[in-house]
Amino acid sequence: MSVAALSIILLVLLFLFLGAGLWVAFALLGVGIAAMALFTEAPLGLVMATTMWGHSNSWALAALPLFIWMGEILFRSRLSEDMFTGLSPWMNRLPGQLLHVNVFACGIFAAVSGSSAATAATIGKLSIPELARRGYPEKLVIGTLAGSATLGLLIPPSIILIVYGVATEQSIARLFVAGVLPGVLLVGLFVGYVVVWALLNRSQLPTEDIAATFREKLKRARRLLPVVLLIGGVIGSIYAGIASPTDAAAVGVVLALLLSWQSGSLTRQSFTEGLMGATITSCMIAFILAGASFLTVAMGFTGIPRILAEWIGSLNLSTFTLLAALTIFFVIMGCFLDGISVVVLTASVIMPMVLEAGIDPLWFGIFLVIVVEMSQITPPVGFNLFVLQSLTGRDILTVAKAALPFFFLMVVALVLIVLFPSIVTFLPEQM
Repeated sequence: MSVAALSIILLVLLFLFLGAGLWVAFALLGVGIAAMALFTEAPLGLVMATTMWGHSNSWALAALPLFIWMGEILFRSRLSEDMFTGLSPWMNRLPGQLLHVNVFACGIFAAVSGSSAATAATIGKLSIPELARRGYPEKLVIGTLAGSATLGLLIPPSIILIVYGVATEQSIARLFVAGVLPGVLLVGLFVGYVVVWALLNRSQLPTEDIAATFREKLKRARRLLPVVLLIGGVIGSIYAGIASPTDAAAVGVVLALLLSWQSGSLTRQSFTEGLMGATITSCMIAFILAGASFLTVAMGFTGIPRILAEWIGSLNLSTFTLLAALTIFFVIMGCFLDGISVVVLTASVIMPMVLEAGIDPLWFGIFLVIVVEMSQITPPVGFNLFVLQSLTGRDILTVAKAALPFFFLMVVALVLIVLFPSIVTFLPEQM
């Protein structure tokens, strides 16, 4: 059978499994089993057992449940309230005023939660009622939250960067550091858009006087100090080479528990709920990774990735053309799957093409995460859209329309890192 026919059969099988509502991990395992059993003579059971155990028994993966737990602890603390209180007095001079609190608060919370959906839910619960009460336009409130919450996938510690690092055998510490400047770039683009929109639509914004003395601003800013120290401790220890991502994650959990205890929000119930939430999410991701690792090996036995990479190489596509094609492909995939599933599902097929084209896999990891961010605010399966839909009560198309400008700002960020790859590679090269 030709490689093209084999690829089509396996792709149709995958979509049948997913369309039937099968768990992503089971769908990946099912396709891998079909590929091995029907199209190779390799010992199926032995390969499955050794592959799934070998890829699950990874020290790098230990950072995953720890960072997720850290985010769960802080999700249940007073962190979002403290951030809103600490940031709002500093925003009164910027056109758009309190709309910028959404952007900066999401950026800060993203850096301690690692989760896009958790960021949208936590900041949204606080800011949506407050900004609605003050008369800010709902469309921009939803849009800034939808766009800024995706920073949880990029600003370290990012769960999806850990998954990419494990799936492609890249340094998680270098990936974390590589995500810092692109994250700052996206924050800058979002703030710039809000400023321009506010200058062009002054009549739609409330005229409120939220002036505060410099002393008052400093007093409120003290509530930001614990979380800033937490971010600095986690990221700084990795960048300085003092701690591995796993060590830093363990320190982050301890600091998050102390921060939650100090704020008075750490109770037996919140501790148990955070631990169970982290366990459930970690098991889900680990199961998907195990299924994806087996599918990767199965694809290797069939020879599809190698032949596909050779075919792509024979087309002599320019790097820009290949990246444009991959962007469209990943956005379409993201319309039907969550970001982690997209990464683990495509890594085995895409990485040989990327390496054949001479693209730095570290740089490509950040490129891929930004594209996955874009898919988080595209219907029908944009997770951030679902979160905001539940918070606002609006239909999914209204929420998606509000998020559209921020989708295009991510496209701008994507173009910038393609034209200036040092935005991604500069900090890792200094490590």
